[in-house]
Amino acid sequence: MKIYELFLKRQKRLRGEVPDIYQYEIIPQELRVQIVHIWRAVLRDRYTDDARQVYELLHQELSYAYGKFTLDQDGDSSYHSVHNDSYHVTTVINFFLSTDDIERAIDVIELSFRFIDQDVRHNRHRYFRPSVSPDDAINELNYRFREHGVGYQYESGQIIKIDSQFIHSEVMKPVLNFLSDTIYEGANEEFLKAHKHYLKGRYKECLNECLKAFESCLKTICKKRNWQYHDKRSTAKDLIQIVFDKGLIPSFMQSHFSALKSTLESGLPTARNRQSGHGQGLTQIIVPEYIAAYALHLTASNILLLVKADEEMK
Repeated sequence: MKIYELFLKRQKRLRGEVPDIYQYEIIPQELRVQIVHIWRAVLRDRYTDDARQVYELLHQELSYAYGKFTLDQDGDSSYHSVHNDSYHVTTVINFFLSTDDIERAIDVIELSFRFIDQDVRHNRHRYFRPSVSPDDAINELNYRFREHGVGYQYESGQIIKIDSQFIHSEVMKPVLNFLSDTIYEGANEEFLKAHKHYLKGRYKECLNECLKAFESCLKTICKKRNWQYHDKRSTAKDLIQIVFDKGLIPSFMQSHFSALKSTLESGLPTARNRQSGHGQGLTQIIVPEYIAAYALHLTASNILLLVKADEEMK
């Protein structure tokens, strides 16, 4: 779908009314309506049974997850059968447009675009030749998030939180692309879990998954190159030492990156060990949001460095 910047948008930007920082608390109504337009361009809900079945599946998955029989406001506590195809289309759209719970609104976006990304992508013939491709739909969704200053994007089957467009485009997105390779399946799963914990405000759990993803990446490289390590006993520090000893980071570069080993060895592992890896004792440990954000970015940067170094190594 080609996106035209209308006169109104241009004038708003000239007046400084376009947001230049991200917020995470509100999905504006205008953005929600634009997302519904994307659904309709892809799913063509008025034309095919298959497209209407997507809404039925969305309704079923969301109702089940929320412990409801229906997403209708009046249907929370009483069961009644619903088989009307148009009912599911209308109910899902109305629920998405009206819910005040931002996490549930994001649930709808994530689940709907996962259907578009996976089912529609591989079965386009069933959707009456949609005028918008899955890639175009996802690109427009992410554009609309940025347009409204909403700090989320759809990547690798999930809605993820982004703090900086530069960090996201230069670090986070390339890492997700690299980790989509099946050999990094474990690291990918753990890194996405870290994102989800961060999104939900579970910052201690975020740190733990960051370390797991980092260690899984190191182990994958070691296995790929037949570098011996103890699968159960090797810590991040042990694995880091192996990849340096084996010259994964070229020796001529080590002098220019004198802090690299220190960062890899103590930055992320130490943050995890001190903040969330041990018992809390008498005082509850509170992990601030900025520490979790730092851990995510540090994990992404380190994984990106290691994977690229592995690609270049003879």
